[in-house]
Amino acid sequence: YLLPYLLKVLENIDLRTAAYFEIADRLHDLDATIATGSNNTARYFEAYFGKKPHIIRKNRNAVAVLTGKETDADLLALGSDVFSYFGMGCRNVSKLYVPRGYDFMPMLELLTEYREVVLHDKYKNNFDYNLALCMLGKEPYLMGNGIVLTENPAIASPVSCLHYEFYDSIADLEAELNNKSADIQCIVANAATIALSVVPFGKAQQPDLADYADGVDTMAFLTQL
Repeated sequence: YLLPYLLKVLENIDLRTAAYFEIADRLHDLDATIATGSNNTARYFEAYFGKKPHIIRKNRNAVAVLTGKETDADLLALGSDVFSYFGMGCRNVSKLYVPRGYDFMPMLELLTEYREVVLHDKYKNNFDYNLALCMLGKEPYLMGNGIVLTENPAIASPVSCLHYEFYDSIADLEAELNNKSADIQCIVANAATIALSVVPFGKAQQPDLADYADGVDTMAFLTQL
C-alpha cells in the first residue's frame, strides 16, 4: 500500500519521523479527525467522527472568471490551472464564467500548448468518451486539443471537460459565486475583475502556506484541541 510505503521511506530517511505516525486497522480513543473524501463519503465521516472535533472535506473545484480582456499570457497560464494533474485536483479549474458573447477561439488556440496531455492513454480515453457523449447526444460543444467545453451550470466537470456559464453582470456573478462558495476551492481571475478573493492565472495549484483547503485553518484547529 502506498501510505505505509511512504512512511517507511520517511523512516529510512530520518528515524525520528517514526514517532509521529501509527498505522491502525481500527481507530480508538481519537482526539480529533481530519478526513478528506467525496460528498458521499463525507456523510459517513460525519456519522463516524461527528462527535469529536473534526475537519471533513468534500468535493471542491476551482473556477475561472474571464472578461475577454485577458492577455495571451493570462490564457496560457489558465491552461496550467486546467490541465495540471490532468484536471483532477480540487484546485484545478473545472468551470469558466464568461460574459455573454465571449469568443472562445483565441483561448482554445492558446490551449493547444497543452496538447501533449492526450498522449496519456487514460486521459485520451476520457476525452474520446466525453466527446462521443456530446456528439451522440447532439449537445452543443466546443473542442480544443485535449479539452471539450460544454455549457453547464455544474461546478465540477468530468476529466477532459471544461464547463462554462455566461454572466450578464459582475454583480450577479459575485452573488452566484458567493452562493456556491461551498463547492469552490478558489477563484482564478485578474484581481480587478471581481470584488472577491482571487488567485492569479497559473497559480491555482501553487497555494501559499496560509492558503488552507476549504478556507479552514488547519493549524488553528490543531492548536485549539
